[in-house]
Amino acid sequence: QVQLVERGGGLVQAGNSLRLSCAASGQTFAIDTMGWFRQAPGKEREFVAVIGWRSSMYSSYTDYADSVKGRFTISKDNAQSTMYLQMNSLRPEDTAVYYCAASRYNTGFLRPTYEDDHFHFWGQGTQVTVSS
Repeated sequence: QVQLVERGGGLVQAGNSLRLSCAASGQTFAIDTMGWFRQAPGKEREFVAVIGWRSSMYSSYTDYADSVKGRFTISKDNAQSTMYLQMNSLRPEDTAVYYCAASRYNTGFLRPTYEDDHFHFWGQGTQVTVSS
């Protein structure tokens, strides 16, 4: 099993920044891909960003939802088993619970749709609220 713990959510004004972190523990050798998803009130959970974790072919691979491209940056520290999401120029529509997720599947298999049911491990979520 893999345990994921998110930190860094909060309340910010539009235009400001937040940095989320996700610490992985347990059987981290089983992880091949990690990502961030979010769920706004009354909406389905949606993909935000993904990063290759273990595969040498995809070790530097990142991808983003169109809605966050150019504003959010996903990164990782494999030595610390930690993933980050730097969120800049936040908008009220970014308000959601943000979830960290890890998949056993190779990043190439998950492309390009990154379905959430292909991710095997989930964090508890952290609330991000952006006021206008």
